Amino acid sequence: MAAALKEIYTAPTVEAAETALLTFADSPLGKRYPAAVAVWERAWDRFCPFLAFPPEVRRIIYTTNAIESFNYQIRKVIKNRGHFPTDDAVVKLVWLAIADIEDKRARQRAAEAGKPRTQARQAPPRLVEGAGVHGWKQALNSLDIFFPGRIPIDAR
Repeated sequence: MAAALKEIYTAPTVEAAETALLTFADSPLGKRYPAAVAVWERAWDRFCPFLAFPPEVRRIIYTTNAIESFNYQIRKVIKNRGHFPTDDAVVKLVWLAIADIEDKRARQRAAEAGKPRTQARQAPPRLVEGAGVHGWKQALNSLDIFFPGRIPIDAR
C-alpha cells in the first residue's frame, strides 16, 4: 500500500499526482480500501501546494519522524491555548514550545552521556538545528531558492 501511495506524493506535478490517485483508486488496493482514496480526495486541496516544493524539500517533509513529532508537540501546545490576541503571541508561544522541546531532549541526551558506546542510546538528536535529518542541507538550500532572504546564512 505504501508503495502505491508513494506514486501520488512523489509525483512531479499536480496532474501526475491526480493520475496516480486515479490509478490507485482503480487498482485492487484502491477498491479494497476506498476509505484511503476518500481521505486523499477530501484533502486534495491541502495536498496540492506540497507539490510546488522541490523534491529535496518534499523528502524532508514526508519522511522525517522528527518533523512529525515536532508538529504533534506544537499542535498540542496551540490546541490548549485557544485564541491569540496577535500574531506575535502565536510566534512567541511556538518559540517557547520549541525551546521547551529542545530542553527536554537535551536532558535526555545528558542522562545518556555516560553510557558506554556499545549500549544503544535512546535520546533524540537536536531538533532545532535539524541535526539527524538526512538531506537537511539540500532542503535548506532549496528553501533558500524557493523563499529568498528568509533563511539566515548561518543556518545553511
